[in-house]
Amino acid sequence: MAWQGRSVLITAGPTREPMDPIRFLTNASSGRMGLELARAARRAGARVTVVLGPSPLQAGAGIKVLRVVTARQMRSRVLALCPRVDVVIGAAAVSDWRFLRVRARKLKRGSAPLRLTLLPNPDIIKEVARRRPRGRRQLVIGFALETHSRLAHARRKLREKGLDAVVANGPESLSGSRAKAVFLTPSRARPLGCGPKARLAAAIIKEIEALL
Repeated sequence: MAWQGRSVLITAGPTREPMDPIRFLTNASSGRMGLELARAARRAGARVTVVLGPSPLQAGAGIKVLRVVTARQMRSRVLALCPRVDVVIGAAAVSDWRFLRVRARKLKRGSAPLRLTLLPNPDIIKEVARRRPRGRRQLVIGFALETHSRLAHARRKLREKGLDAVVANGPESLSGSRAKAVFLTPSRARPLGCGPKARLAAAIIKEIEALL
């Protein structure tokens, strides 16, 4: 089997970027797709590690889970692990932004408008692709969640980040148990249809298998 002896690193779930001890910036990702990918890869015979943002979901037996909160924590874990794996799948919905200033105490409401400054977070999957280990092949797979021009944006991400493939999906995939996706490589786009995330995850793992 193609996955036997292979090691896979998957990011899953959202990240949280704190504003103060009470409030944070995040998104509606549940982490379900990343965890379904982990289960599918494990069933196929791979050794699987998941770097998981804040999520109540559990991965299941035989899958190593490293829990993080912020995007920078996720980056640190991923970059430490990625040189030793064969496949990296960036399924996490990483926050694009973090607050310039994190207050030590709860920010009190006032009558004046509140202005906050956001800084861009690191692009984890792009950095992984640029740091591929020399001397052996490593596949790097990204996800592109878009509200419009889905395939065009996914193709641009594939090209600009130097990825081997991108899974294009939309906001309807967040939080639910079903999703619709297209698997893109530099040479083709394969619609995976709409259905339970477990089925789509198995289809994505099969598509990646063809690239091994």
